[in-house]
Amino acid sequence: MNFKTKSVLVIGMMSMLLIFFSSCKKDFFDLEDRNGMDSRIWDNEGSIQFLLNDTYDVTMPDYPYEITADNVIYASDEDKFSSSEAIMRKAIGVNGILTSNDVKFIATKYQGNKGDNRYFDISRCNTALKEIPNGTLSQLSKDKLRGQFFALRAFSYFQLTRLYGGVPLVLEPQDPDNIKLSGRAKASECFQAIVNDLDSAMKLLNGVTWVDATERGKFTRQAAAALKARALLYWASPQFNPLNNPAHPFDQTRWQKAYDANKQAYDICKAAGASLLPNYSDIFLKEGTANPEAIIVRSYSSKLSKRGQNVEQKSRPTEEGGNASAFTPTLQLVNAYTMKDGVPVGQPSSLTYDPVIFWVNRDPRLDATIAYNGSTWKLSGSASRKQWSYNGGITEASPQGFYLKKFCDPDLAKGSVINANDFGGNGLDWVELRFAEVIMNYAECANEIGNLQEAKDLIKLIRVRAGILPGTKNYGLDLATSKELMRDLILNERMVEFSFEGKRSFDLRRTRRYHLLSGQMQTVQWTIKSTALKTELEAVGTNGIRFREGINVNDRTTFDKYFTLSNVNLGATGFGVLDTYYFYALPSTFMNSSPLLDQTIGWDGGTFDPL
Repeated sequence: MNFKTKSVLVIGMMSMLLIFFSSCKKDFFDLEDRNGMDSRIWDNEGSIQFLLNDTYDVTMPDYPYEITADNVIYASDEDKFSSSEAIMRKAIGVNGILTSNDVKFIATKYQGNKGDNRYFDISRCNTALKEIPNGTLSQLSKDKLRGQFFALRAFSYFQLTRLYGGVPLVLEPQDPDNIKLSGRAKASECFQAIVNDLDSAMKLLNGVTWVDATERGKFTRQAAAALKARALLYWASPQFNPLNNPAHPFDQTRWQKAYDANKQAYDICKAAGASLLPNYSDIFLKEGTANPEAIIVRSYSSKLSKRGQNVEQKSRPTEEGGNASAFTPTLQLVNAYTMKDGVPVGQPSSLTYDPVIFWVNRDPRLDATIAYNGSTWKLSGSASRKQWSYNGGITEASPQGFYLKKFCDPDLAKGSVINANDFGGNGLDWVELRFAEVIMNYAECANEIGNLQEAKDLIKLIRVRAGILPGTKNYGLDLATSKELMRDLILNERMVEFSFEGKRSFDLRRTRRYHLLSGQMQTVQWTIKSTALKTELEAVGTNGIRFREGINVNDRTTFDKYFTLSNVNLGATGFGVLDTYYFYALPSTFMNSSPLLDQTIGWDGGTFDPL
């Protein structure tokens, strides 16, 4: 689509154009006659910013479960868990060819909603990148705008490529109602396009700073560098760089390129002021300049219309105004947390592990992330509040075994925990990529090129911030005596550090380790040993406080007096994963949109090699 060649004056003045957009709640791609747009829109920064804002809205990831179409993509029975085996199988791709309702990254109809179709989102970027240079804005304004559109286009193609492998590359403007797709490009061509766009973004955004209060969430040079580093990590990983594929021999040079990009991203981020927050619990609570760890964010607000999210309601227990409907931490995740000296559970440690009071002497991130029976969990401003999760309790009659603390605002009053599709809730930003990931990606690449000590030094930064103690094995890092053992340690560290942040499923996919999703997924439940003991626990003293608030659940004798602990099976079970499932099949509706599209090898009628 070329707005300049079809210049029809639909609105006489740019100010009237902006008023029209604001009042109608529409953008360029919602208007019936897009060819009737005045070409002078590209001379008005406010008009372009309107398009850019909407492109951010449909492109940037957000909290798990905020978009139904994303649920199957992020589902993992070790992280952001689903007890539905049907959803688990869709997440991996084993239910056959997915429809556009299963994964809405590539459908055939644009609805103006997040996740409808990445190619419509890409079309916005293509048009802006083509037309902005022809406008009359200052070069600085053009560079700032185009830099962001380059980054957003790269992000869209990255999300497509990591799921489907090679996809059609559309890099020129087209009518979004009639996008003409060529055949699928090679995966190498897709990654090169992603890297090219992010290089352009880094160049154009160099030296650009944003006003935190009004522009938080816009791409920066460091954000583009970190995303480029993430993309090249994927390109080097086994999903795209398998060890035993005669058609695609393993390429060690990719790891060196990924290492160089990740080191560069680390250096750029540090130079821009990025650092780890001292307190792991603050990562999603602090925002803007108060959070130097956040590199790429999606900004939310509890006060602005259409800027709310529902994560607080989906995490809190019912007694605190929530419904705990989305997050079900499993015992598999809990067991992944090391002891406080960095040694995995079950290996000789300087600390004692007790399988009944299993939270004692553990990695502090466990207590910061997951609430269990009797654990302290500040909510509604009550710092001494404890979460009681035993069956038949007076405050939580049907409790979960575990609850998620990570995305909850501890000072938000119970009455403010509302359905926040419009506004309200906690308004906390979604942190898509943080400095901890830059460090972890850098460490993984260092390990893969043989720099084992450098990898350990980087992971040590993560463990020290977490509160891990040196112990007798150097924060547990001395246990990794080889590249292979360090690889396993890093994967487990990512599982713990980024729990519930939508990373685990993609880590299993890119490392070709879906086989780790094995066995019966479990949670736990606590049961009071007798009615008399329940009465004792729940009795209110003369001070108005229930007796249970004073017991020490960290003492094995006390715990054994009142509670029985048992494991409970969840719905999802382990199942075999074939190599086919490391790349999604193209949805049938998308396949039908062009005769030039070939289905992925391994799926019905598939002839296209996703690599």
